[in-house]
This record gives sequence, C-alpha cells and structure tokens, in this order.
Amino acid sequence: MGPSWISILSSIGMAVGPPLVYADQAVSIIRKKDSTGFSRDICAVLLLANITRCFFWLGNQFEFALLFQSLFMIVAQLALLYICIRYRPRHSPETLGTSARPFAFWQWPTYAQHVEFLAGFILCLSILILIFGRMQTFVAILGFVALGLESTLPIPQLINNYKQKTLYGFRMSTLVGWVGGDSFKTIYFFLQHSPLQFKVCAIFQLSIDFIIVAQRLIYGNAPPPDVLTEDDELEQALALAEE
Repeated sequence: MGPSWISILSSIGMAVGPPLVYADQAVSIIRKKDSTGFSRDICAVLLLANITRCFFWLGNQFEFALLFQSLFMIVAQLALLYICIRYRPRHSPETLGTSARPFAFWQWPTYAQHVEFLAGFILCLSILILIFGRMQTFVAILGFVALGLESTLPIPQLINNYKQKTLYGFRMSTLVGWVGGDSFKTIYFFLQHSPLQFKVCAIFQLSIDFIIVAQRLIYGNAPPPDVLTEDDELEQALALAEE
C-alpha cells in the first residue's frame, strides 16, 4: 500500500509541479509590469517541446502523468507568454524593430503571431505523424527532438544572464523550482524506467541548471543600468515635480 501511494503522489507531482514553477514568475512580472530579465525564449522552448512530446506519446505511450504534465505546461506557457508580451521591456528588439533573427523569430510584436506559428507547427506535426507514425525510427527521433529541445530550456536564460551580468527579473523561486524539479524528474525517470530519451535529456538539463546557480552566486540580482527600480522612478518623479 505504501509504495503505491508514493508512486501516485510522485506521478501527481510530476504532472502539476513543473508548470506551477512559473506561477511566481508570472505574478512578479505583473506586479512590476515589466518582463525584463526573464527570457521569453523559455516559453518558446517549453511550448515547442511539450507539443512535440504530445505527438511522441501517440507513438510511444509513456506514463499518462507525463502527458498530462505536457498539456498543463502548454496552457501555463501560453498564459506566461501573453503576460511577457503585454509587459515587454521598453528596449526589446520587437519594440525597437531591431531583431537580428531570421524572420524575427519569436520576437514578433503581437501575441496572435505567436499563436499562428504554434498552430502551423501543430499542423506540420499532425501531417508527419499521419504519414510516418507507424515507423518506430520516426517515433524514436520525435522523442529525442521533444526531450532534447526541452533539455535546452535553461540555455536562453543562461545566455540572457551572461549578457546582462545579473539575474535581475529572474525569480529565485523559478531557479529553485528548476533545480528541484529537474532533480526529482531525473530520479523519477530512472525509477519508472521511462524511455531513454527522458533520462539522457534530464541529466543534460540538470547540468545547465547548476551552471545558472553558479551565475546567481557570481552575478547576483542587481538591476541592470537600463532598468529603473521603483525607488529610481520615485526620485525622478520628485525631481520633475520640483522643476
């Protein structure tokens, strides 16, 4: 009885835990009305990875808890993406029109453009799964694409931290959630004998998490020069009032 309850609780934790990690990040952005410091590419990685993982499930039906986690994560990231776009930084590439990416990928000015891209991505995967869904090689590759993409999740944030030389705007709760959640899921994958793709990619992702922990210790979380804190804004307002 005991081990079965532990297994059930572990499955519930795997299903709802990772998406909830981003709740505090979303609240922080809304409170500050500024998404500076949080890489919106995280939303891209999680949306593409979890959509692909859902199609992987059609060919290799792994634990239902992991499928539910993907569905829950898709909903959570669509909401977080909307918040990030609504409160985008004043100096963001799409605001200034200075995106250097091909076709300004994931730096489009409207939420609708992001949703249209995701709809096209789902359509392409649907066509591929209909044509090649019975081929085990294709299913295995799809799994590695889904989990490999998800394992790169911390990399955009790592690069963003390196450029700013600070972790300002990136919630400590999110970082703790990453390290704790990825540690838990790595153990979970091995204990549940999940497909190889899950195990390999989880180990890689956890290693990147620890590099970001090192960045947090080295850089700290002071505001970058181009971001005004609430105290700075109050001082400027008082100065203008005196003039």
